[in-house]
Amino acid sequence: MNCFKRKMAFKKTSYLSVNHLKASGTKMESKNVLDGKVAIVTGSTYGIGLAIARRFAQDGAHVLLSSRKQKNVDDAVKQLKDEGLSVTGIVCHVGVGEDREKLITKALELHGKIDILICNAAVNPFVGPLLDTTEEMWEKVFRVNVISTFLMVKHAVPHMQKQGGGSVVICSSFVGYIPLPYIGPYAISKTTLLGLTNILAQSLRPMNIRVNGLALGLINTRFSDVMRKTKELESILIPLGIQRSGEPEECAGVASFLCSKDASYINGENIAVTGCMLGRL
Repeated sequence: MNCFKRKMAFKKTSYLSVNHLKASGTKMESKNVLDGKVAIVTGSTYGIGLAIARRFAQDGAHVLLSSRKQKNVDDAVKQLKDEGLSVTGIVCHVGVGEDREKLITKALELHGKIDILICNAAVNPFVGPLLDTTEEMWEKVFRVNVISTFLMVKHAVPHMQKQGGGSVVICSSFVGYIPLPYIGPYAISKTTLLGLTNILAQSLRPMNIRVNGLALGLINTRFSDVMRKTKELESILIPLGIQRSGEPEECAGVASFLCSKDASYINGENIAVTGCMLGRL
């Protein structure tokens, strides 16, 4: 345990402070690489999703953020509007078809188009031995993490195609490459998203719609707390060579790049944002 604590002590001593990372993308300093774009971000009222929504708006996009709870949506919208950013919000449980349709419709009503879709919403209802999982757990994880991601893209595609193209980013995880047994269904759902990203990219390429993924490492969010607090995961995380946790803002910058013209020839890729956790050629 002491070894693990030493290894994980980095999470409060990041190279850049959160405030610095938030400030580094202000409108004054931004290149407006997403100027005039309309972006939908699911699961975007805290953590990585909120950081992506903020960064996209700082980079010139009009952002429609979403979450399951109205209060969370209201709080996030107020926070970003107080920063002078162009955002609106709507309640959306991505596992509910009617909510997905309302999210797309809202973006079209407000802005008349959809340029960018960020699929970030996810659930992880189980921590424990794989054989203790139930059918209901598997169904919930795959309905929200995988099936709903595909259906969100499917709903957005006709509107992107109508305007000549667009960009999709699917948020996966390092556990898609290195499955952790105590979060088995979640890990397997993230592995599935790695494949979905590539297949969607091939399918949508003729429509000038790019699809890329983010394989995110251990990021300082409430969602990743389970990995830091689950005793059984210690022996797996320590050998991965993690020097520090990432910040949500460090994920947001990569997402913005992938949706910009600078990434116009990047398609079907899963970009590892892990601080070299995934050491590979």
